[in-house]
Amino acid sequence: MKKIKNYFILFIAAAVLSSCSGLNKMKKNASLVNYNVVPEVLETHAGTVDVTIKGNFPEKYFDKNTVLEATPVLIYDGGETVFENVSVQGEKVQANNAVISYTGGSFTYTNSVPFNEGMMVSDLVLRIKATRKGTTLDFDPLKLADGVIATSTLVELDPQTILMKDNFKRIVADSRMADIHYLINMANIRNTELKSEDIAALKEFMALVKENDRLEFTGTTISSYASPDGELDFNEKLSGKRGETSTKYVKAEFAKSKIEDINKDEFITSEYTAEDWEGFKVEVSNSNIVDKELILRVLSMYSDPVVREREIKNMASAFDALKTDVLPKLRRSKIIVNVNKIGRSDEEILEAIKSDPTALDIEELLYAATLTKDAKEQLKYYEIAASQVPKCIRAHNNVGVTNMKLGNIDAAKTAFEKAQALQNNDVVKNNLGFVALVQGDSDKAEEYFSSMSTSTKESRFGLGTIAIQKGEYDKAVNFFGNDANVNNALALTLKGDLARAKAMLDGMEMCECGLPSYLKAVIGARMDNKDYTVASLKEAVGFNAEWKEYAKKDIEFAKFAEDEAFKAVIQ
Repeated sequence: MKKIKNYFILFIAAAVLSSCSGLNKMKKNASLVNYNVVPEVLETHAGTVDVTIKGNFPEKYFDKNTVLEATPVLIYDGGETVFENVSVQGEKVQANNAVISYTGGSFTYTNSVPFNEGMMVSDLVLRIKATRKGTTLDFDPLKLADGVIATSTLVELDPQTILMKDNFKRIVADSRMADIHYLINMANIRNTELKSEDIAALKEFMALVKENDRLEFTGTTISSYASPDGELDFNEKLSGKRGETSTKYVKAEFAKSKIEDINKDEFITSEYTAEDWEGFKVEVSNSNIVDKELILRVLSMYSDPVVREREIKNMASAFDALKTDVLPKLRRSKIIVNVNKIGRSDEEILEAIKSDPTALDIEELLYAATLTKDAKEQLKYYEIAASQVPKCIRAHNNVGVTNMKLGNIDAAKTAFEKAQALQNNDVVKNNLGFVALVQGDSDKAEEYFSSMSTSTKESRFGLGTIAIQKGEYDKAVNFFGNDANVNNALALTLKGDLARAKAMLDGMEMCECGLPSYLKAVIGARMDNKDYTVASLKEAVGFNAEWKEYAKKDIEFAKFAEDEAFKAVIQ
């Protein structure tokens, strides 16, 4: 019995030694296995790092009873991120892994992990654990790649909110009109006409303008007419005489009121119309004449005034109605006195909004915010406007836009939602879209932008930015179109259109943030243009010194790491 037990122990020991021998041999020859990483330098797109590893095992390497568990790991300062593992097995293993024959074989592994900035300076390492009949052995970690390119994260979250404009006009044109009517074939002005309500109102208006410093006369137009009945030559002379008598009357009224503007050159302009067919058409259309449709048809059929008059006179009953209801209204001179209303000056508006904003109307309140470059002052003025006119969508919207400018995102959202409650229009949708984008809710932002009835340059910028975040670079470029901005250039870079991206950035005014200049440096590196890279990076660092530290860990510049000119910029 003791002898059998000893044989069993020897058998177990032999089995263990056999397992260890097989595993040790695989570990020893691990360098014979060929691993290819795609891409050779890892990149992040759409917030993830994707990796494909292709492994090729040589003939007589893979033990028939062994399982290899491979785990890719990104190791960086302060931590590591582990990918899902993959297992392959020898021919005699009873499991569901990919089988590697003793004569050799291969496997392809694809997986992804969320990106974090620490991964920019990292090592992609493959950890391998071999198991054979219950015995395990860890292989030496195998380094596969260096770092992660993070250029896709350079997207600019620029909230392109839309301000709603004021309608303030300092000078507003105004006018008053009065008619002087004449008897048939007459040009003299009757006293009864000078006592009419519209003449009295015109004289009252002239007196008001004279006494008001914020009103000024700009001119007077007199249009005189004859009705379209009778001979054309006679009517032409008649309408001219009516113009003369009405002009004489207007001049006398200005002189009597001691309004000196009457002495200005061309202050009064006079014109006359021999036969007022347009006025005739309007009056007939507005009348209750039984045959008015027939009369209007004659006007549309004939353009010759003689034929028109003849055809209308042939309609006896209709013409009788015209003589009493329409034609007398056309024998007139129309007097229009034009003035300008002079609004408050910029200084007066600023003084009023600080001392007594209730004296200002909504247009002046909104305009006041455009008179200062101080965003905090602008916000104060828009808040006053929103308080005084709570149903003004523009005031609430502009409170939101200014809060966005100041970085008060939650306050901006509240203001935009108030505007939305008044009217859910495209401008408000655009602005709420950028709130969502800045707050990291790209899905909600896309929903707002896409719900707009008409896209705008701003909303397309938002959608293009979201497309970059999703890794959809062709789609992003389509949204941006020919608009020259750093995100468009970034999308072009990421889709490989380096020449167009470079041309776009070279034609842009550089931003003090330094981002466009830094992107130029990246493009230069990808085009293997050292001078352009160094010059652009120097420009970026000149705008913002923080790019110096970022460039040190950016693997885009790996090929220039030992170049003295490059090192001089980042050190």
